Amino acid sequence: MRAERSTIVFNIIGYIVITIFTVLCALPFWLIISGSLSAENDIIRDGFKLIPQNFSIDAYKSVFQNPEQIFTAYRVTILLTLGGTALGLFLTSMAGYVLSRKDFKYRDSLAFFIYFTTLFSGGLIPWYILIVNYLDWKDNFLALLIPGLMSAWNIILMKNFMKSIPESITESAKIDGAGEFTIYLKLILPLATPGLATIGLFLGLSYWNDWFAANMFITTESKYPLQFLLYKILASAAVLKTDIAGNLGPDFKPPAETLKMAVAIIVTGPIVFLYPFVQRYFVKGLTIGAVKG
Repeated sequence: MRAERSTIVFNIIGYIVITIFTVLCALPFWLIISGSLSAENDIIRDGFKLIPQNFSIDAYKSVFQNPEQIFTAYRVTILLTLGGTALGLFLTSMAGYVLSRKDFKYRDSLAFFIYFTTLFSGGLIPWYILIVNYLDWKDNFLALLIPGLMSAWNIILMKNFMKSIPESITESAKIDGAGEFTIYLKLILPLATPGLATIGLFLGLSYWNDWFAANMFITTESKYPLQFLLYKILASAAVLKTDIAGNLGPDFKPPAETLKMAVAIIVTGPIVFLYPFVQRYFVKGLTIGAVKG
């Protein structure tokens, strides 16, 4: 009886703590939503409120002044995210599988070189010269897609996760006459779903949030990804707010503060819906990949 009572008390305390943490995590996002729907003057005068004093969609009107441009940027970002995530998962899982095999002769040497890149890199200028001068990817979608396909962290994580898969599975498959690629495709990948979901989330977020590569290499507006386009919109609003030329009039007040919140909602909203689909695999894949090997 006492054990049941202590269990009930523990569950109640756990639910209370989780509820408090949930509210604390959701509160900033709610402030962003409220700020994006507030009037610019209210933000400047009173700061951000949980409930808008004067409801306004001026910030969203400013963002969607050219809706075709926004939708084009959405299409570019979605295609990059889907294509980059799928291809990145395929390459990362193959690399992780090979490095997890004990019968691979050069496993330790390759693993060292991959790990070495997490400590030292060539730097920004050699990277830019490689992309522009040698690969000729200036103003090319490949400059946005290829560099983010694989990372040392993801390969190491996938390698450690695949080491947790029993070797007896691959050995029995070989006895039945299965080839290496068949074993990888039909046996290893289905068993590695938690690890794939974890790395897929990392890759998807990386492609979705990337604006720096576009800033470096993309010059055509129709090729702008969403993040970089909204960054340009914010920069333009900041310039208009300063009114350097003095030609916009004393009453002109662009929605700079609310525009920031609206941009955050537009960028964050779609990717938030991805998390519930991979959440159940996320913790399992991350912890197994972190502690094994």
